[in-house]
Amino acid sequence: MRFIGNILWFIFGGIILAVLWFLAGLLCCITIIGIPIGLQCFKFASLMLWPFGRDIDFSRAGVGSFLLNILWILFLGWELALAAVMIGIVYSITIIGIPFGLQAFKFAKLALMPFGAKIVPVRH
Repeated sequence: MRFIGNILWFIFGGIILAVLWFLAGLLCCITIIGIPIGLQCFKFASLMLWPFGRDIDFSRAGVGSFLLNILWILFLGWELALAAVMIGIVYSITIIGIPFGLQAFKFAKLALMPFGAKIVPVRH
């Protein structure tokens, strides 16, 4: 089921979010100071392509992560969160699209707090 979900996600919107995260990463990598932020964006761009079977753990957030998240929201985070929410709303219109909408809403939260977040495999 994960494989089918990932294929459908990729075709019907995952590529859009992945490209947005990749462009944000490229934008951040323009400066040397922004390279760690850009690398985080690239990591999450790969998550946007194949999200089913993986989850996000926000338990590692500390003071440094909090400060970076504030700066992130001001410069790039709100745009990525808005895109994910809009895609999630479109998916959630139909019953079949609700699992995809939930993934998009999860990515909206990630777009607001990417620092301190870790990608983990889903446990059953």
